[in-house]
Amino acid sequence: MSPNVLLDVVIVVLLVPTIIYAVILNRKLETLRRNRDDLAKMISSFQEATVRAEAGIPKMRRAVQDVGDALQTSMEKAQTLRDDLAFMTERADSMANRLEAQLREARGAARPGLAAEAAAIDDLPEPLGMDKVREIGENARVVGGIAPGPTLLTALLAEDAGGPEVRDDDRSEAERQLLRAIRASR
Repeated sequence: MSPNVLLDVVIVVLLVPTIIYAVILNRKLETLRRNRDDLAKMISSFQEATVRAEAGIPKMRRAVQDVGDALQTSMEKAQTLRDDLAFMTERADSMANRLEAQLREARGAARPGLAAEAAAIDDLPEPLGMDKVREIGENARVVGGIAPGPTLLTALLAEDAGGPEVRDDDRSEAERQLLRAIRASR
């Protein structure tokens, strides 16, 4: 065999896998060219979605800011109302204590011979509705840090505001007068 023929055979043997590889590569390139349009559509839709999302971010920030402002305003109003309620409760409690002291003093002055009876006022049964007043006071302490003390005034207010019905005959004269004064002040 001559060296030229041998060289031709080697070239033919090497050309066969090269041709096969070229055919496979050509098919893959055709598939890529066909899918390129689909890929371009997918990229453009992804870009549109990104633009819409970026445009929505400022709107979302404004909405969050508005909700935050409204919540802050509500919290400030609630804090003010809580402070006012605590102040009014303290004032009402002190006023009720003064009224009770004046009532005791008036009872003692009206019946000087019955000082022992005036001392026994603390042994009298509680006014109706005091259990509800204590429960409301405890709930207020737990929830908002407000500590209203149960007094005759708060009991009368609880009864007057829809608490259990109490006939005027069941109340003492001082309780009836106090209730009339409360109703008149409204």
